[in-house]
Amino acid sequence: MSWRQYLEMETPAGRLAVIGAGAWGTTLADLLGKKGFDVDLWVFEEDLAERFKKARINDLYLPGHKVSARINPTSDLREAVEHKDLLVMVVPSHVYRSVAARMVEFISGRVLIISASKGIENETLLSPFGIWRDVSPDGDFRYVAMSGPSFAKEVVAEVPSAVTVAGTTPEAARVAQVVFSTHYFRAYTSLDVVGVELGGSLKNIIAIAAGISDGLGLGHNARAALITRGIGEISRMGVRMGANPLTFSGLSGMGDLVLTCTGDLSRNRTLGLMLGRGMSLEEILASTRTVAEGVETTRSAYELAKRLDVDMPILEQVYHVLFEGRDPREGLRMLMERDLKDEIESTYGKIKVSTHT
Repeated sequence: MSWRQYLEMETPAGRLAVIGAGAWGTTLADLLGKKGFDVDLWVFEEDLAERFKKARINDLYLPGHKVSARINPTSDLREAVEHKDLLVMVVPSHVYRSVAARMVEFISGRVLIISASKGIENETLLSPFGIWRDVSPDGDFRYVAMSGPSFAKEVVAEVPSAVTVAGTTPEAARVAQVVFSTHYFRAYTSLDVVGVELGGSLKNIIAIAAGISDGLGLGHNARAALITRGIGEISRMGVRMGANPLTFSGLSGMGDLVLTCTGDLSRNRTLGLMLGRGMSLEEILASTRTVAEGVETTRSAYELAKRLDVDMPILEQVYHVLFEGRDPREGLRMLMERDLKDEIESTYGKIKVSTHT
């Protein structure tokens, strides 16, 4: 079935694939399966794929949740990708390029890539969309970025959630909206791929900072200030990269940021909590197998901010805490004692505002 036909379907049909079987990938595959699609789910670990097939449970990343019988777990990437017209990418940012490059070998015809991964590649400072353009410069594909406040454990339990799907064309965004929207999962369209991907990536860094603040016992005032100034930093970089500043007040900006900075299910906030309580990054990473995307994204965002000459003081302090051993309290002091600034001008530059007397 051509992916354009998804717009016209009365009932779900056709086979698609989800690439990546972490908690979020498994959740999205389950959502699509419940909706009536046949879904190939690529699982990196062969032993997990076999257990998954037998028990219908991803015991490694989403234990306790039996998923749709329409999901076909497979560790064969060719099997997952070949003859599909819609591919959902949900792999960690540090392996995104290698997986995408392998997928290109098996893609034929015009395909729609829907990317639900979040991060910025360390070596190239590219977003997921930039990576796809890099590995497939002549590829005949359309692209959608999905992001928003959506913990996997809540979505798989059918708790009402909403996200943004930003496409390279209005039609691509509309396809993603139609495919993913259900009675408990609502998708809003956008054409700001840059803004949606950037918001989804950088919010993890601010969540680490919020976790550090909570771990230090600094209270609600400090957390609220970090969230608010954090969205200012994200907006500042986004505007420099050509994003629509209004995107950052939406689901993929402020919505995702608030959830990740305050929710107990947030891996990035949890990592920050541990840092604030005195653990080292090495100790934290050794204690878990799940990926806190904000760690590697901090490296790349720090270099990107320098390249673009964007002032991002919260990002800068998180970088020094993570990778240079700076005491979190020292980082806090440096944030609070910076030169005093105007709130709006420091975020967006000079804006002419009419006044009435």
